Amino acid sequence: MTTETTSENLRTPAKQMLNKVPEVTIWFWIIKILCTTVGESFADWINMNLGVGLINTALIFTAVLAGVMGWQLTTKRYVPFVYWLTVVVVSVTGTLYTDILTDSQGVPLALSSSVFAGLLAVVFGIWYARERTLSVHTIITRPRELFYWLAVLVTFALGTATGDWTLELTGWTAGVSVFLPLGLIVAIILGWRLGANAVLSFWLAYILTRPLGANLGDWLGSPRGDGGLGLGTAITSVIFLGAILATVVYLTISRSDVIETDERTQTPRAADPARERIMLGYYAVVAVATAALLVWAHHQPHAAAASEDDAPAPVTAHLTPKQATSPFPPAEIAKFRTIAADTLAKLKAGNQSAATTRVTDLETAWDDDQSALEPKSGQSWHFLDSEIDQVLTALRAPSPDKATEAKALNTLLTSLG
Repeated sequence: MTTETTSENLRTPAKQMLNKVPEVTIWFWIIKILCTTVGESFADWINMNLGVGLINTALIFTAVLAGVMGWQLTTKRYVPFVYWLTVVVVSVTGTLYTDILTDSQGVPLALSSSVFAGLLAVVFGIWYARERTLSVHTIITRPRELFYWLAVLVTFALGTATGDWTLELTGWTAGVSVFLPLGLIVAIILGWRLGANAVLSFWLAYILTRPLGANLGDWLGSPRGDGGLGLGTAITSVIFLGAILATVVYLTISRSDVIETDERTQTPRAADPARERIMLGYYAVVAVATAALLVWAHHQPHAAAASEDDAPAPVTAHLTPKQATSPFPPAEIAKFRTIAADTLAKLKAGNQSAATTRVTDLETAWDDDQSALEPKSGQSWHFLDSEIDQVLTALRAPSPDKATEAKALNTLLTSLG
């Protein structure tokens, strides 16, 4: 899938550069999905194992993003290593921004999805009004490069919000949820082949690669009991990072993804306005069919079972922080998070007795709020309840193991956002 240039672009902009992005080939899509997956898994690993928390993780990656973006902007041409490193960091950062809105600020996923979709429309609108093109074949001026990376950042945030919203609506496991974005990407490729607008097709597919890569990473890293392959976030990150490095080395040597020509010498695919209008209707039909599928899945028995079963049901699927906390008031989640973080701090300071005493406050607060929280979402409540039980068991063991205690607390803190 490639994008096209238009006759409006046949002028030479001031301060023209070599194209700063790769050619859109099959390699582009493969490495884009790899970057999305490793970005998601690596962020989860940092958040879970280092115990720095969601906000601090976001601050770390924001600083890293500033650094790699500065590096990317100072390059004079497309450099595979720099470009794809920037994509990985943008992927992580955009995801974390959405997580903060949902987990820390309590913004519903439906609202954040709508806001990011509107923001992306604004970015594209201003970009097109100023440059008269959204084609990635013509990223040859600084303004276009900045518009491009801003759009990429928003697409990752939008993909995160819509992907998590889908999981929240359907209750699908990560393995099952892979098929929805994958199927939609196939439908977009078919539409593009049949004459749909190339630029529209490119950006639609670009957005969908984010939930596809993230769900793929979750499927590989999740425990087998939760429907995953049980590789863990660390191993998943290493595997995909190795694949990225191998692909980048290949592209650096082969230069098979370098756009050698500038916008004045390209021969764009001839556009057929009538066919593009027909295929726009096709995309509308795909969108309606997708919405109908999500509505159907939302009303399947899993939704009722999660809230109506009076007996505590075993947790059969791992929940993301959004799924685990979004049904509950943010202030209550913040209270539990504060107690858990305080307990971990006392444990790291070597004060086992103080940590054991402090964790009792968590048990008390959680039990006191059960009558108010459990009716909101039985599935989420039981999931968090099981993780709190693991914390209590670890800290109250006859011979406590500090590593086991820290792991249980970090797992809980990750689920609490």
